[in-house]
Order: sequence, then structure tokens, then C-alpha cells
Amino acid sequence: MPAFRNEWYSRDMYREGTPEFEHHVATYGPQSGFGYKDFIPSFTMERFDPHAWAALFRRAGAQFVVPVAEHHDGFAMYDTDRSRWSAARMGPERDVFGDLLGAVDDAFMVRGASSHRAEHWFFMNGGTRFDSDVLDPRFIDFYGPAQREETAPNERHLEDWLLRTVEVIDKYRPQVLWFDWWIEQPAFEPWLRTLAAYYYDRAAEWGREVVINYKWQAFAEGSAVYDIERGAMGATPPFVWQNDTAVSKTAWCWVEGHDYKTARDLVAELVDVVAKNGVLLLNIGPKPDGTIPEPEQQLLEDIGRWLVVNGEAIYGTRPWTVSGEGPTHVQAGSFVDADLPVYVAEDVRFTRRTDVTGEYVHAVLLADPADGTARIRSFGSGAGLLTRPIRSVQVLGVDGEAAWTQTVEALEVEVPRSTSPHSGPVVKVWLEPETPPERTDSLHG
Repeated sequence: MPAFRNEWYSRDMYREGTPEFEHHVATYGPQSGFGYKDFIPSFTMERFDPHAWAALFRRAGAQFVVPVAEHHDGFAMYDTDRSRWSAARMGPERDVFGDLLGAVDDAFMVRGASSHRAEHWFFMNGGTRFDSDVLDPRFIDFYGPAQREETAPNERHLEDWLLRTVEVIDKYRPQVLWFDWWIEQPAFEPWLRTLAAYYYDRAAEWGREVVINYKWQAFAEGSAVYDIERGAMGATPPFVWQNDTAVSKTAWCWVEGHDYKTARDLVAELVDVVAKNGVLLLNIGPKPDGTIPEPEQQLLEDIGRWLVVNGEAIYGTRPWTVSGEGPTHVQAGSFVDADLPVYVAEDVRFTRRTDVTGEYVHAVLLADPADGTARIRSFGSGAGLLTRPIRSVQVLGVDGEAAWTQTVEALEVEVPRSTSPHSGPVVKVWLEPETPPERTDSLHG
């Protein structure tokens, strides 16, 4: 609702000395008279159309959708029996979360849920340090616990976290359950094991496959899927992982004056993640009236158009021998997307795929070659990375066989300029089938 700076407004408006605090007092008055709860009556989502959202996500090429069940602020977007502070009872007065998941089902995408409840232990604690509505006992069920960050969450909070998460599991049956940070705190460890066992057992009862996403070291490797926020891997790990990032560098929610990424930036992130055995979870921030901002709709449509032409280099693929080549350095770790790389035509990412037509490797150039020739060094005969001869070469989006030459240094392919405005060309290389080993019959094998 405030649309100012970022999605932590609900915390920072109570932290003296922050831009949010000063903005709030200047715009709405002191926090004792107008607190965070007082935004709720204006939060109506009167133009929310879940099926229009789902249709947009489908056009964008999404395979799964993960709405926020509850953010750090403690306001549930689903119909909860554990709190009066929910979209089902206040503001929109509808089960926003459930309505969207129903539309996701209708569009044949996988439903998910994200939980940020763990951080609510401390999230509103700034309001306990001066005269604010956080101190009003009438609203402790919304703003509480509001404890200090230095204190470990107690059993009351941990039990409430567990039961709220179980409620989401049982009511909505998400197949992706995404957790934000702070569950890696030691106090959560036994509760996480209980939660995971419950979720996986319930999934077995449903006959569905499910995924838990986690950050940092919250879960043991192999027991859930590791997630990096706004991040990248430097190399290809042996396990599937996920990058969660946003269309904006500025915030995860709707704010005035976003610093948006370009569609080319986002396609490059997608390709880099997939080439390194990862999955991309891409965030958008709807407006309080329930609409998705036009720039964010346009970015999703642009990604979808790229995938219509080049999706076979993404969907159903696996990592190749190497993830990529090129001179541009990609910083590994979390929160590294503030300064996105500027790629050149020599920067390439690889994926491989096998189907009934054979085995092939895709090379996605992250920029257009100036002279119309793609030079892919990993496919040169001297590199030794292609284990079988090349059968044929195609540029996705262009009919027919491409003109190509394999030298010791590189595979050189003539490519049209800007087959897509959101990346360089995508080269598809079919490999000759493996020669079956010569059969030797013997009574003794």
C-alpha cells in the first residue's frame, strides 16, 4: 500500500532514522495514530482477476506459481483459522491466495506457497521503542511477538509457525513449499524436521510429488531444494537448485520508481541458471488494486515470446559437459543481481536434451555476433567436448539447416541478427547416434 522503497516498509516505518520512518510521519502522521494496520481498509484488490493473472503467467512460460501465503508483516493472504488478520476477513475480504491457486490449477500449472512467518518473531519490534500502535494490546495478535532479533524464538512462536504452515499444507496442498530466511536459526531445527516429515507424508497420501525450498543451511543437503536469493552459481552443482529473483532491482513489492531489469537481463539469468542445473523463480509485485503493473506484464510477455521460439533450449533439458564459455565473469552467491553482467557474443550457455529424434546440445549466445557468425569454441574439434560427430546444425526460429563449419578452434555458424531481441541466437547441434558396441557371442558371456 505505501509503495515506498521496498517490501520492508512495515518494519522500517517503525525504525527511527530510516527513510520509511520519516516518510510515514510526513505522509500519514505519527505511528501512534496511523500504524501499519491502518493501511488495510485501503487494500481492496478490487480489480483482482486471478484467471487473468494465471493466463499471463502461462503466456510467460511459467510451469509453477508460488504466491505469498504470509509475508513478514503477519497479514495472511489466505483464509486462516489462526488469525483475524487475513485477506479473507479484511481488506479484499476474499481468499486471494486460494483464488489464485484455483486459477493456476485451471491453467495446468503447479501450485505453490511461500511462507515468511518465521521472521515475524522480530519484524515489528521497532514499534516497541517509542509511542506507536505496536504497543497497543488490542493489536498484539497482529504485531506480536515483536521481540528482539538477538533472542531465540520461543516455543509459542515455533508452535504457531508450525501450525500455520500445516494449515497451508492441508487447506491448499501446495506442491512447492518455499521458505524465506530465518528458519535456519538453531531453534527451528527440530520443528523443521517435524514439518518436513508431515509434508512429505501428506504428499504420499495425495500421491503427489512435492518440493521444499530453503535458504542457507536450514535443511540437510538432499532433503530439500537449495534456494539462492537474487543469486547465481559459479559452476554446475550435482544437485538441482533454485534462484529466486525479481523483475526489479529495487524491491519485491510494487513501489513507485522501480529500477527494472530488461527482458534481456532476465532471459540471461534464466539461461545461466538452467545451464547450471537450476530453476528460476521470478517475482513480480502487484498493485493494491489487484492489477499487475504494465511494465511487469510487458517483461513477462517478452520472456514468454522468447520461450515460444527458444523454449526447447530450456524445458526438459539437463546440464551439458560445461555450463558455458566466454570472457564475462558471473559473480556467484546471493544478492549479486544489483550489477548485472553486460554480455558479449562470445558468452555462451549450454544445455543438452535427448528425445525420440536423438541427442542434441543447445548453445545460447547471450549477445549477437557483430559479423553474423557465431563461434562456439566448446564445439570445436580440438576442444574434445563433443563426444560424437555433428549430424546437423540449426538456429532456433530459422527454418532449415544452418550454414556451418567445424574447425579445430570452434564451430562457426552463420546466424541472422536478432532472431530474438532478448538474447543472441540459439544454436541447436544434433549429434550422430552412438555406434552400438560390436556384439561378441559366448556361452560364458
